[in-house]
Amino acid sequence: MVTLKQALEQKLSKKELELVPSSFDIIGGVAILEIPDELRKKEKLIAEEFLKLFRQAKTVVKKSGIHYGKYRRQKLTVIAGEKTKIAECKEAGIVMKVDLENCYFSSRLGSERLRIAQQIKPGEKVLVMFSGVAPYPLVIARNSKADVIYGVELNPVAHKFAEKNVVLNKLGHKIILFKGDVTKVVPKLKEKFDRILMPMPKTALTFLQTAFKAAKKGTIIHFYSFGREDEFKDIVEKIKNECKKHKKRCKILNVAKAGQYAPYVFRVCVDFRLL
Repeated sequence: MVTLKQALEQKLSKKELELVPSSFDIIGGVAILEIPDELRKKEKLIAEEFLKLFRQAKTVVKKSGIHYGKYRRQKLTVIAGEKTKIAECKEAGIVMKVDLENCYFSSRLGSERLRIAQQIKPGEKVLVMFSGVAPYPLVIARNSKADVIYGVELNPVAHKFAEKNVVLNKLGHKIILFKGDVTKVVPKLKEKFDRILMPMPKTALTFLQTAFKAAKKGTIIHFYSFGREDEFKDIVEKIKNECKKHKKRCKILNVAKAGQYAPYVFRVCVDFRLL
């Protein structure tokens, strides 16, 4: 298959070609590119060529900065195709709609979501903290025999999309969603869960205390963080220290890479059980 750079060989200079992105995400019909400032005058040309190459994409947007704010939003600009930032994607037997600019969502975590779902035993009660547009609750509900999945999300736009996605997939009998800060919502639930997911790597450590309040003996926690491979042991030690601090005993079950975040930096999931 012809690559984007090959398709642009006759239209860009050699120096410009070196700056053309070689990696990108296509979520539903929306392609997300990172186009450097040096190519700003050629971005429409690049995007139109992209649409010719990748027929599944109907829209091309470019990132304008990094994720920002407490809702982890991402400023996007449409540069070719249909003028939309709403994507509909399919994953592990479910369909999701997501506002890519106003909701955090990573299609690259699809295999990780399924990995978690496949661990769940029949009858489990599951809590997903920072549940977003509900990808984890939906995948778990469709691909396991969990009894019920609770999702808690602060971002009102993401929560609204999550509610729509639950209806879209007819999974309202298995998923219960709450809008709000997990530190306030989780204690009010007065529930103890068999499994707790914490898919917010940058700040997950500060929320372990909240997870412990909803845990019991035997609860499995899936804790996400970012780090280089040589830092994985440090992440595990931080979890153990936090457990000791709150007078909890734990057993590390697994340390799994859940995709690459940056060069040599991985999203890592530490699966551990409270004893």
